Order: sequence, then structure tokens, then C-alpha cells
Amino acid sequence: MSNKDYYKVLGVEKSASKADIKKAFRNLAHKYHPDKKGGDENRFKEIGEAYSVLSDEKKRAEYDAYGQTFGGSGGGQPGGFGGFGQGFGGQQVDFDLGDIFGDFFGGRGAGQKRGRDISIDIELTFKESVFGVERKVLLTKVGTCDDCDGSGAKKGTDTKTCNICNGSGKVHETKQTMFGAFSTTKVCDTCHGKGAIPKEKCKTCDGVGVHRKEVEIPIAVPAGINNGEMIRLTGGGEAVPGGMSGDLYIKIHVKEDKNFKKEGNDLVMKLSTKLTDALLGNSQKIETLDGDLTLKIPQGVSHGERLRIKNKGVPKGGGSRGDLYVKIDIQIPNKLSRNAKKAVEVLREEGI
Repeated sequence: MSNKDYYKVLGVEKSASKADIKKAFRNLAHKYHPDKKGGDENRFKEIGEAYSVLSDEKKRAEYDAYGQTFGGSGGGQPGGFGGFGQGFGGQQVDFDLGDIFGDFFGGRGAGQKRGRDISIDIELTFKESVFGVERKVLLTKVGTCDDCDGSGAKKGTDTKTCNICNGSGKVHETKQTMFGAFSTTKVCDTCHGKGAIPKEKCKTCDGVGVHRKEVEIPIAVPAGINNGEMIRLTGGGEAVPGGMSGDLYIKIHVKEDKNFKKEGNDLVMKLSTKLTDALLGNSQKIETLDGDLTLKIPQGVSHGERLRIKNKGVPKGGGSRGDLYVKIDIQIPNKLSRNAKKAVEVLREEGI
């Protein structure tokens, strides 16, 4: 009987689907691959052992029923690594090496180069976060060369066939690993997958097609954005020759406002009100994010009661907005004049 819980090894439930098991294996194999920094060969083998059983319907059924498998694994334990050509334990395993180790071995994901992502921070006033704002940021980053439009060639000149890849845009390599030899195909570093190189290089980028420069980037901050939210600008990161630009991530920091708070799409503010106004009612001017307006305070309003002003909250799209709630804060005087005290005593006599 096996003393290993293969479900725990992969970090999945017993009810996990085949797709869930494959996903868990792929993530763990990436993490613990022994040829990567921080890898763990024993853990990697254990992960492969678990996957070789749980990815096979027959083996998984045997393992669930008896805690072991009986088909060609020598006493119920699946074998180690007999080489990836046969999978784990000499069995064909249903996964794609290019998918799992693409970035490590130069497989399926390695052919598409991608530039670095960039992260920046922007501080907004509370009002800017409510209504949205247009901002421009100046970044120094690697970008596409404007003089040659990324071709690397001087304008008006021709190109010639790359002598490294012979015009295919790809080169083949063989890598020796602990599991044997792997043949890989990757984008040619000389022509960056184009199959051709300029006869005369662009002087600005030295024929690379990209170079470091200052770029002004407009950023449209949407209405109603919250503190800590992130805006992603696809392609706003750094460029690479023959590949995709990375992304630009903008983290939003919203300054606190002394008067307003957000509650979803609604705004809340506090309004200090005299006791007499609360008892008798009155009108009072208040300052909102839309400008000044006059608020009618109803007679007999309670302390802490909220008065609603429609459509003065956070824009929700389609022209609609949340509401503004004014929270009444009745001010009780610390001292009373002789006349005020007599008036209050009269109120008390009347049971108010």
C-alpha cells in the first residue's frame, strides 16, 4: 500500500477534475523543476509520480479503491523518471512539455518575445477619483524607434537574408538536461524572427528597432475608481525587437477627503446642525463635489439621520449616478444663557 496521498501532493481535492489535476501539476512542476533556481528534484519527482497516477483514469480508480496501482509499476509504486519521452514511470502522460516548461526549455511559449511590464503609482484627489481624470505621465523606457518604425533599417534602404537562420526566422538548438537531449526551436536573435536584416542600420537604434527614450503616455482614469485599484494599459510597457511590448500597470492612490466618504456609488458627508434648526427645521447651504447647494433640514430631524440628495454621488455610467447622503450631527451647546435655559425648562415642562 502506498503511504502517499497523491491528492495532497498536488494540492487538489479527491473530486478534482482531470483539468484541475493537470493545472495543479503544471504549476507545481514549474515551481520545483530541479534545473530552475529554487527547484527541488525530490519534490519534482514526487509531483510527477502523483500526476502519472491521477492523470490516468484506470490508475486513479485503482488508487482511489486500494491506495495503490497494479499495472507495471513494481509493487504498487509508480516509477520515477524514465525520461520524458515515455512520461513518468514509463507511462505516456497526457501533458504538453511546451505548455509546462515552455519558458524554461524554449518550447511553445518561447517563440513569442515579450517586453518587460512597468508599474507606476499615481495619486488622485478624492474628487478626481469620483469623476475620473485625464493624466499624462512621462516615462523613460525602451520603445519602438520612431525613425525606422521598428524595422531597424535606415529609411529608403533594402534588407538582406539573415545568414544565421537563412531567412527562416528560427534557429534550432539541442539542450542536454538531466532527462536527456531536447531539440528546441526559437526565434532567431539576429533578425528577431523576420528572416531578414537591414543592409544599412538605422543610426538611432543601431538596427535593433527599439531604443531607450522618453515617452509621454496619456492615462484615462475612470470615474469611481477606488484607492489601491490598478489600471492596465496593454502594450504600455517596454518594447522588444520582433516581439510584443509589455504592459503598463498604474496603481491608484486616493487622498482622503475631510468632508466626504464613499459607500459604493454613494457619497456620505457630515453636517453640523444647531439644536434649534433640528427642532424647528431650516435651510442650510452645503458644499458638495458639484458645487454649493441649499439643503432643507426638516423639522424634528434626529441626530445621525441621513438626508438623501439624489444623483449627486459617484457616476455609474449611462448618465446615472449614486446619491449623496448628508448625516446630521446635532450640536448640543455646553453652556446656556439665562433666557435659553428658561426656554429649555419650558420645553421640559411640556414633555419635549
